[in-house]
Amino acid sequence: MDNKVIDILLVDDGDDDVVITQRAFKKSKLLNNLYIARNGQEALDFIYHEGKYKIEPVPTPGLILLDINMPNMNGFQVLEKLKSDPKHCMIPIIMLTISDRDEDIVRSYKNGAVSYITKPIGFEAFVKIIEQFEIYWSLISKIPHVR
Repeated sequence: MDNKVIDILLVDDGDDDVVITQRAFKKSKLLNNLYIARNGQEALDFIYHEGKYKIEPVPTPGLILLDINMPNMNGFQVLEKLKSDPKHCMIPIIMLTISDRDEDIVRSYKNGAVSYITKPIGFEAFVKIIEQFEIYWSLISKIPHVR
């Protein structure tokens, strides 16, 4: 099987979570391009090529890792906006959050998330999740090429 390089957008306002995710991707030797948005509005600007992303175009992500609790616009609002947009509704969105509340899980799936991952405590546990994530999303799952 050939590895598919997927442009991934991580949407998370937590500095530690972003650094841990970047380190986990690096340690897992993932080939994917990982882009960072610090809140929901910045994520939408990235996807719609607006704001600072209008001047320097970025790729439309093939996959989004989305935190729930963020300032300005939370993850649920981003999820609902993208899933209601015919142009971007096919982008797989994985909720990657500390919440393990049933209502958050149900709301995520009801609104179109393809997966829900609770962030583990500890770097090594997170690396294991990222390694399994890479196997599934790069080798097993078929995702649409969104342009």
